Amino acid sequence: MKTLKCDLCEHEAQGDTFEGWIKALMPHYMEAHADVMKSKEGMSEEDMKAEKEKWMVENKARFEAE
Repeated sequence: MKTLKCDLCEHEAQGDTFEGWIKALMPHYMEAHADVMKSKEGMSEEDMKAEKEKWMVENKARFEAE
């Protein structure tokens, strides 16, 4: 099991897989970083998809590097 910090703060989440880590991180993200999530509400669907893909690539690389 890997332990990684949130990409926005010092909160740590654990997961055996990248998908498991995301699932463990999501409740924290929704509560502690609701402002970040809300700031993206005005984005087009295409831009939102691009942001999500970028986040996934960057954080998967962090997860795999651990």
